[in-house]
Amino acid sequence: MSGIFEALPGIEVPVGSISGGLDQMWSGAAADGRPAPPSEDAKAIQVNFVLLLGLRTDAGDAVRQFETAVSFSRRYPCRVVVLCPLGDDSGETEIRAKVYGECSVGRTPDDTRCCEFVMLSYPRSARPYLENEVSICLSTDLPLYCWAHRFVESSRLADYRYLLTTAKRVLIDSATAPADAVKYPWPRPEAVRDLAFSRLLPARQMIGQFLSRYPAPTLAGGLKSIEMAHGSEVEAEARVLLNWVTERMGACGAAGESVGIGRSADLAPRAFALKFAYADTRFFGWNADVGSAHAVLDADFGAGRTTVPATVAFLSQEDALSEAMFF
Repeated sequence: MSGIFEALPGIEVPVGSISGGLDQMWSGAAADGRPAPPSEDAKAIQVNFVLLLGLRTDAGDAVRQFETAVSFSRRYPCRVVVLCPLGDDSGETEIRAKVYGECSVGRTPDDTRCCEFVMLSYPRSARPYLENEVSICLSTDLPLYCWAHRFVESSRLADYRYLLTTAKRVLIDSATAPADAVKYPWPRPEAVRDLAFSRLLPARQMIGQFLSRYPAPTLAGGLKSIEMAHGSEVEAEARVLLNWVTERMGACGAAGESVGIGRSADLAPRAFALKFAYADTRFFGWNADVGSAHAVLDADFGAGRTTVPATVAFLSQEDALSEAMFF
């Protein structure tokens, strides 16, 4: 874990001089002829964004998520604080800081947008002081969003109660989070969003739009079972999607049907096979492979069989963040 802070780009500055370090960073960029904010408007931010890189994050993964945050900040200008906790046996005792910034051109040559990042590395013993350091880095008048990535134990997030209770949205990813993360008693459960659910937006839209053409009693009446099979790499997404489908069918009036899920060796690693079984000849099936981008919807609800080929994909990490934070 100690290599994460070193792997991220930026200029190391004293913790007590983060604001001065940002100013010096931009001054140095301008002096070297590199892109720098042409005015304060170029640094106008819309949200505060805290990215917590948990102890299960390695250096390569940290860089990938950092790059996702940079791409996100180009679309939604924000002040990003990246938290890099150290293991209990790291031997370090002090908080370290880095600053990073970059500018990009928007829709017109005159539309320059610049993002600013602050990276904080800290041992467990320094966590009582972390709230003050983070609050100094954030804009007090803007909403706060927090993304907890690859944390070890849900209970250890209690150290970050300030973020969990203040953030407008708390983002997790059940595909990489501890098994209890979804059911963990979060301080504000209504604020928690699962990135696995968000990146399934295209699949949810596909299934929902197809089924919406049929009356609810036709979909729910006589439903005996809902079964989901999945490949080896999409267990979390399959579970989330099955929960969503079951809830939607319940809203249509279904009750008492059996629900099952399981991994299938016959499916590709990123494939799904969803099917409804009824007491009569009706049926519904959705087979999709995100790896190949191919999907097929196949159903007969009593008016003849309909088979619809389609394409399927997950949202990118950047788009999943947007979906989870704002929608």
